[in-house]
Amino acid sequence: MLTVKHLNEFLNTVAPYGTQCSWDNSGLLAGDPAREVSCAAFALDLTNDTLRQAVACGADVLVTHHPVIFNPKRNLLAGDPVYALCKSGLAAISVHTPWDCAAGGVNDVLCDLLGLTNTRGIESDETAVPMARIGDISPCSPRQFAKQCARALGTTVQLVEGGGEIRRVAVCGGAGMDFFFDALALGADAYLTGEAKHHERLMAADCGKTLVVGGHFATEAPSMRALQTAVQQAFPALKTVLLKQKAPVCLISEEG
Repeated sequence: MLTVKHLNEFLNTVAPYGTQCSWDNSGLLAGDPAREVSCAAFALDLTNDTLRQAVACGADVLVTHHPVIFNPKRNLLAGDPVYALCKSGLAAISVHTPWDCAAGGVNDVLCDLLGLTNTRGIESDETAVPMARIGDISPCSPRQFAKQCARALGTTVQLVEGGGEIRRVAVCGGAGMDFFFDALALGADAYLTGEAKHHERLMAADCGKTLVVGGHFATEAPSMRALQTAVQQAFPALKTVLLKQKAPVCLISEEG
């Protein structure tokens, strides 16, 4: 019999919780460890919508990238996804920064989507285990690279256009600008991440390096299918469902 405890232990081997950042909250966040699991649902986030979908498909546990509980809560009221989660009886497991770092995780999926070769992790003082990745790409211009990112992620990207041809690319899904200078030190001509503040964009422009900002959701969501596949391969009899989730923002032009 597969239980929540067993599934959580397996996820701890795929993306060891001991590698998480000090501020993170990965692992089993809610639910009964002894509950039998016949169906596991997967989503980037635990929201009221993804929770409803998980309940509707008969899931016993919802596995997400982002933790639905980051900090201690002072209250738990209707409308809060955590309140709905507790009422549902489902278990919730988060595999956050360990999945960013893991082999086959968020950033390896980005490398695969972009067709990078000779990839390696980027050592950094920010994390105990390499999170960002760097690799080689067929020579292209900054705009060609930005278009390639947009196609790979299925979204609109923002470009800080650097000078020179791009041959070496670094990636870090989500909010990954902490590793920008580590990437440059390894010879990166371009950097893809999910978020960048205004001063960080100016910094990239001053360095003359190409920066592509693809959106937090778009740079991380593709990895959830890889996590689902890993669980499915480990437990062939288990029903797994990748829930539908849209990015929480959309881009609106003057034309609508």
